[in-house]
Amino acid sequence: MKQLMGGARRRTALVGGAVVVLVAAGLGTWATDTWPFDGKDTYCWGAWKEDSGPGFLSREALDEDNASRTSKETAPTPRRQRGQCTVSLHSERIGSDGEQIVAETKITVTYGPAPEGAGQRLEWIDGYLGDRAMPLPDGLSGATDGKQALLVLPEGCDTRDGRPTAVTLDTMARTVYSDTTMSADAGLGGSQSVARLLVAVANRAMEKAGCAPAEPLEAVSPMTTLPEEDESFFTRACRIRGLEFGKEGRDLEYQVGAVTRDFQSCSVRTQRGDGRYFDALMVAQPRFSALLDGVTGTKAPARGWRGTGVFADDYKVVRADCAGRPLTVLMLAPSLHETTPYFTAFANAVARRVGCAPIAPGGSSR
Repeated sequence: MKQLMGGARRRTALVGGAVVVLVAAGLGTWATDTWPFDGKDTYCWGAWKEDSGPGFLSREALDEDNASRTSKETAPTPRRQRGQCTVSLHSERIGSDGEQIVAETKITVTYGPAPEGAGQRLEWIDGYLGDRAMPLPDGLSGATDGKQALLVLPEGCDTRDGRPTAVTLDTMARTVYSDTTMSADAGLGGSQSVARLLVAVANRAMEKAGCAPAEPLEAVSPMTTLPEEDESFFTRACRIRGLEFGKEGRDLEYQVGAVTRDFQSCSVRTQRGDGRYFDALMVAQPRFSALLDGVTGTKAPARGWRGTGVFADDYKVVRADCAGRPLTVLMLAPSLHETTPYFTAFANAVARRVGCAPIAPGGSSR
């Protein structure tokens, strides 16, 4: 009996010693900032972690005097299909001449349905597509220019009235001096990094909202890049016949955006002041197309046009069948400058490139 009791005491001592060792190990890992107690902050419903890659999440971002990083978030739920999180950086320093210099950065992620009204929805889409935005990789229905981003979520997250739900990312970064304010780099790390940030937060938001797919979204493949840089000396924009600007082109510059079967954009700007002159976009990817359901009306926008569309004062949008799937073309900039049929030329050029019949009057299928 004494032997049995002695064995029990030894086993108890061994277990107690193991617990002490585990607790000590836990304290050690906490003290050295390693798992499982690494002491690092998380943001946007736990999707992003301090020191996980992008500059705005790094500890070096807090090296400035009086630097701080704060966050604010409201998570979506199955009953409230909206959410938003914001990560903000703020620092203050004194320049060599005694001037106070303030640096501010704000990254905002929004989860929610596309706006209801046609005009509002097109204006909202305009903020994320076109210009220098490129499609997200791995078949994701989204785009980013490295500063802003949009991801259309799977159909299971649609609203009851059929509107798609999306996750958007917006940035603001500036340095404020006593006599001027200058834009700055938000520290997102480029388009590839933005794609991964967006997908991570989208997966977490869908979990919170109760509509996550069986397999989480991924952005692992390389992002496609712009086919060419902006061009300041030209007569024909975006290599599209019919987008000739003649002498007025001397004060303009254009940017060829994405050129894929599902996505194409052409942006023309004034060189001074970055004023918008002509922005056109084609989308044919199914979830992108779903964003435009209900905004193209029920009849042709004008005589000779194929499909349905609306020509309003501040936008033009047309949807037509293209080999069994909807193809939509939009003019996102106001039509004040359209003294020649630029939108017509863009619509037919895009249709011809992807092998569809002309959309606008006067086009040729050859």
